[in-house]
Amino acid sequence: MQLDDGSVMSTAAGDHHGIRRAIATVCLSGMLEDKLDAAAAAGFDGVEIFEPDLIASSSTPAEVRMRCADLGLSIELYQPFRDFDTALPDELAANLRRAEHKFDVMEELGADTVLVCSSVDATALDDTARIADQFHVLAERAGRRGFRVAYEALAWGRHVNTWSQSWDVVRLGDHPSLGLCLDSFHVLSRTPQPDAIAAIAHLPGEKIFFLQLADAPLMRMDVLQWSRHHRLFPGQGDFDLPLFVDHILTAGYSGPLSLEVFNDIFRQSAPVHTAVDALRSLLVLEEYVARRSPATGEKFGLTSPPRVPSLSGHAFVELSAGAGAAAEVAGALTSFGFTQTGTHRTGRTQLWQQGDARILLNAAADAAADASEITSLGFDSDGKERLAARAATFLATPLPGDDSGMSVTAPDSTVLHFCDAGDDPAWMVPYGPVAAAGEAPGEPVRAATGLTRIDHVALTQPFDYFDEAALFYRAVLGLDPASDTEFAAPFGLVRGRALSDPSGRVRIALQRTLLRRGEWAPNVPDPQHVAFATDDILATARALQERGAPLLTVSDNYYEDLDARFGLDPGLIDAMREFGILYDREKGGEFYHLYTSVQGSRVFFEVVQRIGSYAGYGSANSAVRMTAQRSARAHRSRRAMPAV
Repeated sequence: MQLDDGSVMSTAAGDHHGIRRAIATVCLSGMLEDKLDAAAAAGFDGVEIFEPDLIASSSTPAEVRMRCADLGLSIELYQPFRDFDTALPDELAANLRRAEHKFDVMEELGADTVLVCSSVDATALDDTARIADQFHVLAERAGRRGFRVAYEALAWGRHVNTWSQSWDVVRLGDHPSLGLCLDSFHVLSRTPQPDAIAAIAHLPGEKIFFLQLADAPLMRMDVLQWSRHHRLFPGQGDFDLPLFVDHILTAGYSGPLSLEVFNDIFRQSAPVHTAVDALRSLLVLEEYVARRSPATGEKFGLTSPPRVPSLSGHAFVELSAGAGAAAEVAGALTSFGFTQTGTHRTGRTQLWQQGDARILLNAAADAAADASEITSLGFDSDGKERLAARAATFLATPLPGDDSGMSVTAPDSTVLHFCDAGDDPAWMVPYGPVAAAGEAPGEPVRAATGLTRIDHVALTQPFDYFDEAALFYRAVLGLDPASDTEFAAPFGLVRGRALSDPSGRVRIALQRTLLRRGEWAPNVPDPQHVAFATDDILATARALQERGAPLLTVSDNYYEDLDARFGLDPGLIDAMREFGILYDREKGGEFYHLYTSVQGSRVFFEVVQRIGSYAGYGSANSAVRMTAQRSARAHRSRRAMPAV
């Protein structure tokens, strides 16, 4: 596919001739057959068969082999074989007998490599030379049957718990059927510093039999619990996986990139959905490795999509609302100084503008009267074709009925539209001018209250999709994580992750909560909002108040504390108190912002002023905002109650 910058889109999953991609069945929920179907549907080349999945399956190993062949999946690894090395001679004999049985299973499966992990048993050997001798015997038996033994150091292994220790065993074992399995979690959880793993690049590539990949957040906890519950797909955590993979490919590794992720959420989510997220993470990882080392990327055929074009801002945000909420949102937009400048030719969607901020208000006839939600986001750039190509590469779902490729669906069902920056954007053509407005679509609309553009959009994600959504926006739009936050809100712990392009013109703030149940919650389970930028928060707030905007009232306690913490001018604090303006500060910048009450079921608006290099979102004020919105909602409910 020829792109607007003259480049050609590379192939991605399902149609490539580069490095193979695999996934361990332990990553996915369901029965073994469900997992295999999901891996194939997502576009993986192969799988690791996790032994407990096979043991629980009603299919014989031979039937699993045939099913994989029918699905186009290779069986890359059978795992795990545990606690092989031992100080007890009788136990060693039993382990060798156990191994022969596993070799029989592998023969039926058609798998040629078994993963043997370092022992955690109380009888484990603490003698590298003797462990190597035992593995030489195991490898000799495996080699006679055409199999290979991949030795992995568990990060919590009793005596062997680092990759260098496992390499010593393999090196001293000295058998062509004995090699390493390197697992990014076990390596990087022990030695997260990049320099500490540089020696991996100098290993003999032919002795690296298998590579398993997992990311994870950096945490201070028992490494076994960390591994079992908090692993993530590449790009969703804090490990430097591009450097790790680059080292291994530099060494000459020629096997698949394979995912082995233990995660409580993934093991309960729909397997096909998780498998797509998993494959996307590998494609993103490949891009990062290829950007780091172009020669490596070309040699191994790593995914290399076109670079992200320059993003110039949010073209628009579309809100969908039921009849009652649509009137409420329109009233709020009017009070914010927006002007309805156009109506879509279908008659259902209105275009509202102020400055460079544009809101599409879609009256959803089939929605509940009070329903309101952000349904789509438009992004201006100097290369929408490149964005579309990246979206296709990273497995974004095309919007049904749109053959242009310029509209795709994010994991949370928000639709992304790729738009051309300029004075006459194509997406505005269907919006006929509203006669009373006096301004045609596309013409600048005066900043009636000082709002200039959309600063950011905040989306609450389903708990299961939070990390996936962040990776999706990074992959497709090239947004980088700007900050992670976690705060105790009145109704539960909230986790946030903000993403931004380098210029700060496109910002998306994602949030999630563990759960919302019962009437005690504020009945707004998944709030969303649009934040507008201003250059003078006080002037804008005064204009909004005069126009009757539904601004929040903030408690006096907040301003007393604000004075104590920051020592702002008393006159400024009084003005902020009058308009419900909140404040935050970080090195190099300040942040002023105010909010409206919730309009309809879940949408509200924010106005922000950034001063200096402030790049955050005022998350320290989130609990104050949520409390104020709850109070406003409760007050409105009381007013709506009939008299008795």
